[in-house]
Amino acid sequence: MSRAFCLAPPHTALYKSVKIKRCLRSDMSLVTVLKVSLTFFENQIFREIGLQVESGDRIGLVGPNGSGKTTLLRLLMGEISPDSGEVRVAREARIGYLPQDIQEGLSGPLLQSVIDSIPGRVPLKNKLRKAAQSLKAATEKQEQTRLAEKIAEIHHKIDGLEQQFPRHEAEKIFSGLGFKETEFDRPISSLSGGWKMRAALASLLYQKPDLLLLDEPTNNLDIPSVRWLEQFLVDFRGAMILVSHDRDFLNRQIHRIVSFEPEGMIFYSGNYDFYLKAREERGKSLEATARKQEQKIKEAHKFIERFRAKASKARQAQSKIKLAKKIRLVETHRKEKTVHFSFPDVSRSGRDVLSINGVSKGFDEKTLYERLTRTVLKGERIAVIGPNGCGKTTLLRMVAGEIKPDEGTIELGHGVRMGYFAQHHSEMLDSQKTVIQEVYQVVPHATIGFVRGACSAFLFSGNDVDKTIAILSGGERARVALAKLLVKPGNFMVMDEPTNHLDISSSETLIDALKDYNGTLLFVSHNQSFINRLATKIWDIREGGIVEYPGNLDEYYDHLTRMELEHDLVQDGLQDENQVQSSPNTRKNRQEQKRKRAEKRRLTHNTLKPILAELEQLEGMIAELELREKDLGKRLADPKVFKDTKKSVPLINEYNDVKKKLESSLLKWEHCQGQLEAARRDL
Repeated sequence: MSRAFCLAPPHTALYKSVKIKRCLRSDMSLVTVLKVSLTFFENQIFREIGLQVESGDRIGLVGPNGSGKTTLLRLLMGEISPDSGEVRVAREARIGYLPQDIQEGLSGPLLQSVIDSIPGRVPLKNKLRKAAQSLKAATEKQEQTRLAEKIAEIHHKIDGLEQQFPRHEAEKIFSGLGFKETEFDRPISSLSGGWKMRAALASLLYQKPDLLLLDEPTNNLDIPSVRWLEQFLVDFRGAMILVSHDRDFLNRQIHRIVSFEPEGMIFYSGNYDFYLKAREERGKSLEATARKQEQKIKEAHKFIERFRAKASKARQAQSKIKLAKKIRLVETHRKEKTVHFSFPDVSRSGRDVLSINGVSKGFDEKTLYERLTRTVLKGERIAVIGPNGCGKTTLLRMVAGEIKPDEGTIELGHGVRMGYFAQHHSEMLDSQKTVIQEVYQVVPHATIGFVRGACSAFLFSGNDVDKTIAILSGGERARVALAKLLVKPGNFMVMDEPTNHLDISSSETLIDALKDYNGTLLFVSHNQSFINRLATKIWDIREGGIVEYPGNLDEYYDHLTRMELEHDLVQDGLQDENQVQSSPNTRKNRQEQKRKRAEKRRLTHNTLKPILAELEQLEGMIAELELREKDLGKRLADPKVFKDTKKSVPLINEYNDVKKKLESSLLKWEHCQGQLEAARRDL
């Protein structure tokens, strides 16, 4: 069963059984894949592939579903063994892996389980407990002294881990991924699958592995959490290999591409956009070289046919034959089946497509919407965003008529025909039908070519269309449900996470098709590229209402950043109320004002950031030292311990050392606070 975990350096012998070898790290890459071949059920996945991952590498894996992206990640983790070749991992290197599906993982209270996931922490706690039990049972003073020293040493190691992996860092990660502080003590077993995945991701990010393997990490995240994760990964110092169907997310995270193509694994420098251009140019170059070679061979054969029988040209003809045999044709890109799915024309609707009037809705005493009123106009493409649990799917279900509002009405406009896609629709498919039969029944008068094209757009090509629904995975069923909607879309489409089970190529195909769709669109998606290329309006669900913004996701976040900046400037006294309320009379004044604000922000950031970072580090250290001082004080307060010099002397020495460090840290903290206040006054 797959699980999210961080691979700490184990005993080398363990890795011989999975053909992974631990090697000295000083003179080698983090991971080296050497001539690895792998076959599943007579289907060759890899043939003598090679790959090196260096410290700081940020690699994106791209290719169609089933091409081997996840398989490569599992090979690097040692979950599966190659048929031949080997995977070498640098000694002491730690690898963290987040698979798409988690069947097992963390257990216990949410925050504590993540803190305890740090390699070596739980064994240290177990050693401490055993040592304490042994000390309690020991009767000889020499043994008691030895155990007391051992306990002090274990405490020192635990303190080191707590300084390297502070508790507040775990809390910050949980908050960024959408967990509330009140949930930190909640048992992980009580979480849904999506939230368990977030907890696993939080654990990996907290552990700061040398190499992070992420397989579609945004699948269970909402847009605010995707935005937070994106910034976290930008600041992440380790190496990373990423699989993602979100083009924007991928572009901003990686600088190397490993492409799984029909001719094998091909390597490109740059992000995904650069890869597309480079692959196109490479294909053109290979085709041009191949055409020249083919022309040479044709000319050689023409000469041979013409002069083979002439004695005076016999030697030259033989030379041309040898030349033709020696020429090795350049292998061009094998043509992948490029799917271009286009929607059938849809009927026109009235101007008002959807009217939401005074709608309220809640579950289990939690209010999601209160007196909500909104209108969707013909041709609009509205992206619904907001944190998980805010009511995005509930809104779509009310619009689709699956559930009713507690108060108010939701009405479709004149001539509106709605199509609705939701993940649970995949459960309503006929398990006895084949893929093509299930899709074809929606459009019985369409051509078989059109239906096959729709199936192919969602990764069912060739004999795959003849598979029965019963044998499909959950993701495959969701794609069938999506294909059924898109062959007969209606003029108003309501879609909930349509790209969840698509690879990046299919996701881009869907985006291209929807750009040409001439109806109205209301959708929920965590895919930033999907929203940015399609949305004309954002509905941000907040506190029982909707904040509406005309534009796409990037434009909306730019707007929020400007609003937050203006608020901060006002709070810091850098912009008075009159300046905020009044607008400049000319473009020149606005540009000059914008330039001055940007310069002020840059200066503020550069000045305050190092001071704030040092303060945060000191605060964490002070908290740990105070806890240790308190613990040592309690132990020394025990008369039995204090009278026993062999026990008390090491504790007293450590207590004095902790006290000195605490006093020093407090002085540094006061000095930093003074620097911060002075810097703010100067700014």
